[in-house]
Amino acid sequence: MENRIETEKKFRLNNKQYEEICSVLQNLGAEFLGESFEENKLFTNEHLRQDRAILRLRKTGEKAVLTYKKRIQNQFDIKHQIEYETIVSDAEAIEKILENSGFVLNLVYEKRRKTWKLRGAEVVLDELPFGFFMEIEGNLTAILEAEALLGAEDYEVEHETYPNLTLKYGKKEGNLVQARF
Repeated sequence: MENRIETEKKFRLNNKQYEEICSVLQNLGAEFLGESFEENKLFTNEHLRQDRAILRLRKTGEKAVLTYKKRIQNQFDIKHQIEYETIVSDAEAIEKILENSGFVLNLVYEKRRKTWKLRGAEVVLDELPFGFFMEIEGNLTAILEAEALLGAEDYEVEHETYPNLTLKYGKKEGNLVQARF
């Protein structure tokens, strides 16, 4: 298996920008792929902390996906991450396996997501308890083209990950930090 490198650019949006982007996507004829509600649970251990990596269990309806991500540092607004993921058939069993293998649940955040395909890029609009965001994922050319088509060149770029934003804005309960609707 090769490393999968995820390439994306994230923007923080205000309410007006969120509504404008939805409208622009429709006007451009972007293909609406659907919307979902996610619960994201992040597990950690000493090795993951040292590596600055995450292990995430994402539940969307009946579907669950286990993901490992590790950021590749760079000096640009576009982030690159090593990413491995797999669909799991029993989210509760995976949680118990992780907990009994020394991983600790330390973060939970919820997200409402709308997804579009715009030319060679995937554009997602996310609503979290602490704000609105847009992510454009694809190769560098596709990201820059989508950004221009959407008129987002002057939008505020968000460099923080959702887990880091959850740590900043979430509610701490013991060793667990949560951002839920």
